[in-house]
Amino acid sequence: MNETRQPAKSLRYLPFFLLPFAFCLGLAAPACGQTFPTRLIRIVVPLPPGGSNDVVARMIAEKLSAGLGQPAVVENRPGASGNIATEFVAKSAPDGHTLLMANTAHVINPSLFARLPYDPIRDFAPVALTTSVHFALVVHPSLPASSVKGFIALARARPGTVTFASAGNGAPHHLAMALLQSMTGVKLTHVPYKGAGQFVPALVAGEVVSVIGAINSLLPHVRSGRLRALGMAGPRRTPLLPGVPAIAETLPGFALDNWGGVLAPAGTPRAVVERLNGEIVKTLRDPQITERLAAQGIEVVPSTPDEFQALMKSHLAKWARVVAAAGIKPE
Repeated sequence: MNETRQPAKSLRYLPFFLLPFAFCLGLAAPACGQTFPTRLIRIVVPLPPGGSNDVVARMIAEKLSAGLGQPAVVENRPGASGNIATEFVAKSAPDGHTLLMANTAHVINPSLFARLPYDPIRDFAPVALTTSVHFALVVHPSLPASSVKGFIALARARPGTVTFASAGNGAPHHLAMALLQSMTGVKLTHVPYKGAGQFVPALVAGEVVSVIGAINSLLPHVRSGRLRALGMAGPRRTPLLPGVPAIAETLPGFALDNWGGVLAPAGTPRAVVERLNGEIVKTLRDPQITERLAAQGIEVVPSTPDEFQALMKSHLAKWARVVAAAGIKPE
């Protein structure tokens, strides 16, 4: 005679309406991963459309829709140096249906704001590191500087008159220029925007004359001659602009690493995190996706959730030191 299987003791005495929550709280985590998702997935980008994070988020959303059988959409929530979007995701239901497309600013902001409505580590479940974006020092051609050395000399001769753009206070663009000023003693004027979609047209128009920005949004204008690239912000040159030296060749020790990665709210079931990680990593390892991103100066660097967690913790400490050395005061 077949024995009737009884529900687990931990589930047997729960009220019926709490059973779905028990599954996603770990009492039956594998089943939660199998049934996820049950509705639309939102990937929240803390910047306007047009930047590198937005580009990557849209590629991931397209593949998630196919791989998970539910629509995935990108929702741009710019403002407050990314804090608006980040707080929104931190306070969303921890069920995997609301995700954050974070970047390096996520671990920089704690050093720039005296108080934040979230903790960048405790309030999030890392899903996957996705990309590393190449940054470059780029200027408007009206600026009489054709090298990093020339840019520094010009800024030193005209203190406070050379402007630079960023995606907001504490954004990687801002911090990179703050580091350059700290290392050289020059004084530049910061002009914050809400994202690359705003500052790139302003730079092309000459409304602001310089930026250390992601080359994916700047490259077409550099190649057309409407902008001039002076130096790469990473530790080495890139094949996309082989004739452009690294800033570190003029300023030894200068380096900016800007990553992108997907986060979920803390408390998201591990089975859901792992399913999302599997789909995202599979997307990023697609040769067509890798080539499309590489052509825009975006390097694919997929990771496990634990590897991403370790990177965030190490970069939180690293950027705290950089902010302090650059003399940037918390708001």
